[in-house]
Amino acid sequence: LKGVYIIVNNKNVFITGATSGIGLKIAQLCIEKGYNVYATGRNDASLKTLSNLGAHAIKADLRKKYELDYVLAQLPELDVVILNAGLGIFNNAYDLTDEQVDEMFDVNVHAPIYLARKIAPKLIERKKGHFIIISSQAGKVATKKASIYASTKHALTGFINGFRLEVEQYNIKVTGIYPGPIDTPFLHKADAQGAYRQAIKNFLLLPDEVAKEVVYTIERPVREVNLPRVMGLTAKLYAIAPSLVEKVGKGFFNKK
Repeated sequence: LKGVYIIVNNKNVFITGATSGIGLKIAQLCIEKGYNVYATGRNDASLKTLSNLGAHAIKADLRKKYELDYVLAQLPELDVVILNAGLGIFNNAYDLTDEQVDEMFDVNVHAPIYLARKIAPKLIERKKGHFIIISSQAGKVATKKASIYASTKHALTGFINGFRLEVEQYNIKVTGIYPGPIDTPFLHKADAQGAYRQAIKNFLLLPDEVAKEVVYTIERPVREVNLPRVMGLTAKLYAIAPSLVEKVGKGFFNKK
């Protein structure tokens, strides 16, 4: 039709944590761009919204291995894998319960590694594919009241960097996304008292801008993306002068 432009993109994109925060924004942007989207999450309303927009919505709790296997069974050959699901509880390590610690490791470390391991052989066989894994600036610089959360993200960052080297010979790209704090429901759940959010309110990222950066890398793969950009410099400074960065960073968690 004259004057009508239709975007056609047959890439199959798999997104975890797609029913809230940046995951939901990423899924919506991918649908708009014409990708075939396979989205997981636990929120029924959001899954229905994504389904109505054209996504293949799969309800799953990524803390449970049998549900991870269920998700994998629903997937076609994939071109892009966006591992975004994450959980944070900001508190002193000694104030967290065993269940809270286990839950953070299950969602932030075990689930993405399990999914990447299981999906990788099919991409290796085809000799193409792209993993985009959402970590955090906490995966580079830890702060007070985030020791356990940071440890999960440090583990994920280590996996990202090692996994990249393991699959690059098969023409598979691995991009690490390292955002600072984002103004999403994740932050509200992680910081129930609101002290952290109040301390960094002038530095909060918007979900839309992070999602756009993630989707941008689908067609232009890079090694990593730091958001905001200055955070990349902070991580480098931390490697040189950790005491200085820690002195500044601990001010975010002054309230007990």
